[in-house]
Amino acid sequence: MLPSPPPAPPAVPRPAPVVDADRLDRPRTIRVPWTAPAVPKIRRVVVQDLEQRGLSDELIGETEMVVSELVGNAIRHARPLPDGTIRVHWKVKADVVEVEVSDGGGPSTPRPAPKSVWSSSGRGLRIVRSLAHEWGVAEERSGRTVWASLGGPSRRRSR
Repeated sequence: MLPSPPPAPPAVPRPAPVVDADRLDRPRTIRVPWTAPAVPKIRRVVVQDLEQRGLSDELIGETEMVVSELVGNAIRHARPLPDGTIRVHWKVKADVVEVEVSDGGGPSTPRPAPKSVWSSSGRGLRIVRSLAHEWGVAEERSGRTVWASLGGPSRRRSR
């Protein structure tokens, strides 16, 4: 019979990570590939960031849905930016989350599709419109940005 292995050393509790409060106030920008697998990846990154900021589960869930729809729409209906990516930018101020998804533009201006019980797609911007306090489209020289403000009014007009 083999001797039993020595007992494992007692677990040493790891200290909780120190969260830099200044970092939490900063806007975040991430470029993701213009491919469908980017959607769940960016969704996870945004959710983790908002959880660290201590936002409500409801606001995080709504933001997750809006990010998913905006990124998915950029991949399906627009061109990538010149570097082959789309840009996702978000910031939080006083429990208001502002999300922007920038792409290389497309053949038409994004607008909610008409309601249809028969359509299997086309609900993305209607979902965004129902969850966001405000949303809109900004046409730019290099493409377009679709943005949404959740939890309260946007500060975009004051820029």
